[in-house]
Parts: sequence; structure tokens; C-alpha cells
Amino acid sequence: MSLSIILGLAFFGIIFLIWIVARMGTSTVKAGSRQMVGEIESSLADAFVFVNRQKMAAWSMVAIVGLPILALLLSHSIIIALATVPIALTLPKKYLAHMRKKRIDTLEKQLPDALLMLSGALRAGASFPTALEAVVHEAAAPISQEFDLLMREIRLGIDLDVAMRNVEKRIPVPDFMMVTAAVSIAREVGGNLAEALESVARTLREKLQMEGKIKALTSQGRMQGIVMTCLPLFLMLVLRFMEPKAMAPLFNQPVGWATLAVISIMEFLGYKSITKITNIDV
Repeated sequence: MSLSIILGLAFFGIIFLIWIVARMGTSTVKAGSRQMVGEIESSLADAFVFVNRQKMAAWSMVAIVGLPILALLLSHSIIIALATVPIALTLPKKYLAHMRKKRIDTLEKQLPDALLMLSGALRAGASFPTALEAVVHEAAAPISQEFDLLMREIRLGIDLDVAMRNVEKRIPVPDFMMVTAAVSIAREVGGNLAEALESVARTLREKLQMEGKIKALTSQGRMQGIVMTCLPLFLMLVLRFMEPKAMAPLFNQPVGWATLAVISIMEFLGYKSITKITNIDV
């Protein structure tokens, strides 16, 4: 494909994207855009991540517009450029999921130390709200933010069981259910809450150590999955630039498009299979 054709396609693509942006003045598109951005902003706020709505919408539009154009300029294929549109549309939600997962992983690592601090305060004779306040002041975010919100709910008169269940909804971690169970049992039946929390903290710490060992042992398999997935795509791009005539039917003919579709499906299934094998839940 000649340079003039590529520039012409890029020009028409830009004109088409400008037309789409202009059409965004309609009420339906604006309402849909506001709803999507509002959902993302609300989810980020639940994770104590506050961003500007206008900046989020602008960066989402840049990803949706820029990725297909970049794919068109690199691959010289409209099919590949169109194939990147669904990826660009899912990028904001993928980024949100990554941020939430990172926060949850940090919470899991901080939870045993926070429970030991809470247990120590209870052993020193402090009440449960006072011990929570000590953890809020001493611990780092994000665990301090969650315990601070728990403490505020208790001060507002919300029942402790209800407040703990609210924390479970914000922290979808099975480990925190053990904390809720320990607090509920100590409250209803009686017993040493400090000792129960210390036992839960030891169990969670041992679980984290086991998960770390498993992650280290399966790191080679995960890296092999990434390399084996990216290697065919890298070779295809190299051959595209080294032998453009030989690779042209793969991008310009229906048989080549079907081949690319099969390759994409097989690559996706292979990567998912390797990820499933190396993902060992404790």
C-alpha cells in the first residue's frame, strides 16, 4: 500500500472521527457518555480514588480515537484498525479493574498487621472503637481509610454487625469475613476478642506467605505464557516490514482476514489456558 493511500485513509479516518465528536452534541450520546463516566467515577470514589470527570472523559476519548489511528498507521490495514476499537472502548474499565485489584491486594497485605495492632490495643485495655482509632492513626492507606470509615459509622450509631458487613461489601476479600466472624462471635457469645484477632492475623500471614511461594514458583510459567503469546505477533510485524509483498495477502484479502481472526482466537485461548494453569488459588 502506497504512502498516498495511507495518508488518504488516515485523513478520512480523522474526518470521520471529527464527525463523530461533532455528533456527540446529541442528547442521547451525551447521556450515555455521562452515564459511563459517572459509573467509572463512582467506582473510583468507592476505592478512595478521586479524579476529575472532564479529564477522565478526555482521556477516554483520546484512547478511543488515538488507538485505531495508531494501529492504522502502523499496520496499514483498516481491518486491524477497526479491530482495535473494542479494545479502546474497554480500556477505561480495564484500567479501573486494575486499580481496584491493586487496592485489594494492598489491603490483603496490610490486614494482618492491622489486626495485630488492633489486638495489641485491645490487650492494653482499650475499647473496640478506641482500638480502631489507634489503627487509623498508625496504619497506612488504604487499610486506614477503611477502618476510619468503619469507625465513623460506629460513631453515627450504626450497629457493629451492619458496619462490618458494609466493610465486606467495599472489600470483596474472603479473608475479611474471618475478621467479621471473629468480631461477631466475640460480641454475641463472649470470649477474648484480642486473642481471636491475633489468631486470624497469624492465619492470614501464613496464607500470604504460601501465596508468595506459589507466585514465585509459577512466575516462569506466567512469563512463558506472555512470551509465547507475543512472539507470533512480533514475528508477524517483523515480516510485515521485511517482506511486505509476501505478507500483503494476510492483510488485504478475505482469506488473510480469516487467518488473522483464527490466529487471534487461538492466541487468546492459549493465553487464557496458561493463565488458568498458573493461577493457583489458596
